[in-house]
Amino acid sequence: MDGAAGADGTPDAVDGGRGTHHVQSLERGLAVITAFGPATPQLTLSEVAKATGLTRAAARRFLLTLVDLGYVRSDGRQFSLTAKVLELGYSFLSSLSLPGLAQPHLERLSAEVSESSSMSVLDGTDIVYVARVAVSRIMAVTISVGTRFPAHATSMGHVLLAGLSDDVLESYLTAASFDRFTDRTTGSAQALRSELAAVREAGYALVDQELEDGLRSIAVPVHGADGAVAAAVNLSTHASRRSPEAMRAELLPPLRDAAARIEADLAAVAPPRA
Repeated sequence: MDGAAGADGTPDAVDGGRGTHHVQSLERGLAVITAFGPATPQLTLSEVAKATGLTRAAARRFLLTLVDLGYVRSDGRQFSLTAKVLELGYSFLSSLSLPGLAQPHLERLSAEVSESSSMSVLDGTDIVYVARVAVSRIMAVTISVGTRFPAHATSMGHVLLAGLSDDVLESYLTAASFDRFTDRTTGSAQALRSELAAVREAGYALVDQELEDGLRSIAVPVHGADGAVAAAVNLSTHASRRSPEAMRAELLPPLRDAAARIEADLAAVAPPRA
């Protein structure tokens, strides 16, 4: 079957199991872009042709087209990408919601430490789960996106509350009921104020069996591009698996790394400041 001609004069319809919809010239143009990388920031025409498997003539046409479009620059001999290629990734990232941005980082985190990870936001006096990766079930209740728990009894709640302004926090403390779920639950506004001061100082919250006996969790904030706390992420484990000291030593560093990666993605999709 004949197809449309590509930029190097070969048909765009392909074999090898690909459908007739396949645009080979687009594939080759993307191959030219991805030939550049950290180890190859600048390439000659011959090097691009070798890296992509294109003829020199075809590689030249693709490179000059990318120069015309602003994605590649040339000094006459060597070619390199311009910052405009970032727009390709930005279009993808800007289409994602906060949970969508966080999910792959939570999946990577849980795979690394073999513990369940979550992200939540504050809604009234509750936290609401907006992303979740469950490695094993360690709670009596099933947690899924949309699950709500009282903020005063959770590590993510403590992190989110610690990020509030004084006025907003006072409004929360007035509205909260401080129900006790175990004999360890933070049970008063005064006790919670003291805990939140420690969370602000440390930059994380560790809750030891306050929501349910046997459940320990550790959480850190996720800051938006404006510096405000946008969400919290945590790791949860059974008390029989890790002590609080082990959680700080083994779980807190990778948890902080995951939060930093989420923050970097949030900064990448934030609209430019005026």
